[in-house]
Amino acid sequence: MTVLSRRSAGKLLGLAAVSGPALLRAAPAGPPAKGRRDGDVWCYPGIRYASAGRFERPVLARTIEQPYFGKAEFAPIAPQRALQEEAQSEDCLYLNVWTAEASPAAKRAVMVYFHGGAYTTGSVTDPLTRGATLAAQGDVVVVTVNHRLNALGYLWLQPLGEHFADSGNLGQLDLIAALQWVRANIARFGGDPARVMVFGQSGGGAKIATLMAMPAAKGLFHAAATMSGQQVQASGPAHAWERTRAFMAALKLAPGDVETLRTMPIERFIEGLGAHDPVMGGSAYFGPVLDMTNLPRHPFWPDAAPQSLGIPMILGNVLEETRAFLDPHGPKGQGITWDNLPVRMAAEVKIDLEPHYVVAQYRAHHPDWTPTQVFYAATTAGRSWPGQVIEADARAAAGAEKTWVYCLTRRSPLDPLRGAAHTDDIPYVFGTLDVTHSQWGRSYSGTDAGAQATRALLQGAFVRLAKTGEAGWQSYVLPSRATLLASETPRVDNDPRGWERAMWATSPYVQPGV
Repeated sequence: MTVLSRRSAGKLLGLAAVSGPALLRAAPAGPPAKGRRDGDVWCYPGIRYASAGRFERPVLARTIEQPYFGKAEFAPIAPQRALQEEAQSEDCLYLNVWTAEASPAAKRAVMVYFHGGAYTTGSVTDPLTRGATLAAQGDVVVVTVNHRLNALGYLWLQPLGEHFADSGNLGQLDLIAALQWVRANIARFGGDPARVMVFGQSGGGAKIATLMAMPAAKGLFHAAATMSGQQVQASGPAHAWERTRAFMAALKLAPGDVETLRTMPIERFIEGLGAHDPVMGGSAYFGPVLDMTNLPRHPFWPDAAPQSLGIPMILGNVLEETRAFLDPHGPKGQGITWDNLPVRMAAEVKIDLEPHYVVAQYRAHHPDWTPTQVFYAATTAGRSWPGQVIEADARAAAGAEKTWVYCLTRRSPLDPLRGAAHTDDIPYVFGTLDVTHSQWGRSYSGTDAGAQATRALLQGAFVRLAKTGEAGWQSYVLPSRATLLASETPRVDNDPRGWERAMWATSPYVQPGV
């Protein structure tokens, strides 16, 4: 891994230091960006949208800057423990644009993508989420955004002074800065600033759900789509502070030694990400904090944030989400029997229901299923799916008529054990069906006629939403809960997993990390 520290990156690029909070302002017109041909469109990579010092608000770029153009394929990604082969730097507030023509007269709809990896890891430089194919097939302008992650973007330091009041939501403020940059600049790349859609998978979807409750994001996007990513509640400040203390202890710092934390080399800072989470176990969680200023309410609790009810929204999920991270080829997915299923299932869900009862219900509804099939259905419905149901129901209950839900049901033709798993809708939306290997992963879709038909279906829906504010199938209302079952033979069913939804709803779902 190549790590550029904030200081060395600034020296390399001739950046002025950014100190103190600053208002985000629109960038004036300037020289055109430098681009390269990428298939049938132009790619303008590594455009700076903002700068930020450690634990500081982002300051919007006032000119078009591409300091890495001609030196690297993309700008460095946010520092993290993953993606070790990628150049990483605190100077990571860059975006990439794909467009057929950089002409203000084009006025194409704009699709802005936020990556997954929770709030801790990830990058939009993943070959699966590069925008050339989507821009060409959808006739849209595609923008992909990197931002600060983990403790750099979400460490709660407000108890240590007003100077750190924004610290728990800096990653979100980066995304707001990127959207402000889009509003100010996208016309020169052929985009229409009045038709900006945000979309994101997993953590990217959660970031969008959070933006929908942030006053500073109001008016910056006009449609939204989340793919297996939701944020019902944010982290409370008390739990966020417990995690901050654990992070500082892992670095062997006194609880109030913020100056050392602010100035230490980034390599040492990243070592603290292995801290044990004092609230839920495992590695410490860092995500949006209910700070009552930048984020004055939970995104979807006790209801859907009123400011975003008028935004057309697609909410998506995948039939067997957990097959992606409870590897069916590994120990988590092997050796499952009826005898050990209740215990093994209970260890992986986020809703506290009596496990023998749960297994009995699945066996009654699906008597032909194997223990492994029940395991993945139950862990998906009791872990990955509830937040999406809560969000869709909350929008429907509030009268948000432009709400649509899909479930990807097409199983991988390349790996029978994978089924239809978390992230598998990405290549269908981006059109990157043929990505076979990268350090991020690969497409499991195949490139056959079924894959192409599913791509046309999902990509077409997202593009339609960006262009017209409509998804193209029956909207999601209560109690019918119309859901598009997405595959090469799609259909719309009402509440297709209704008994599962109702069973898991008998006990409360608590968003991990709150």
